[in-house]
Amino acid sequence: MTALAPYAGAAGRVLLAFMYVFSGVGKIFAYSGTAGYMAAFGVPGALLPLVIIVEIVAGVMIAIGYQTRLAALALAGFTLVAALIFHNNLADQMQMILFLKNLSLTGAFLFLFANGPGELALDTRKQGLKLSAAS
Repeated sequence: MTALAPYAGAAGRVLLAFMYVFSGVGKIFAYSGTAGYMAAFGVPGALLPLVIIVEIVAGVMIAIGYQTRLAALALAGFTLVAALIFHNNLADQMQMILFLKNLSLTGAFLFLFANGPGELALDTRKQGLKLSAAS
């Protein structure tokens, strides 16, 4: 069972990151609609480029396991703020589900922050290179 752990960790990172990369790219192609949606919640549309960058860059970093803890912490904060701003109408069942999804994702990112990316990650390969170079 433990032989599968490195692969499960890598697959988990990729699956966790996919939604953010996909969403960031989608925002590029639906830029004005997304900016309008943000503005309807009091968030300036001028922040949209930053949102796109965070989703795509941090998502790719998580997927490949590069600076994983930093990217996980950034996406944990981003996801929690998004839940509080955009999914706070808990009387609406769909918004409640989206709020809980964001809380779960925040928890997953905090778990990744606390435990690191696993064996099959660039972060781990860099550590191995440093250890072997020091030998």
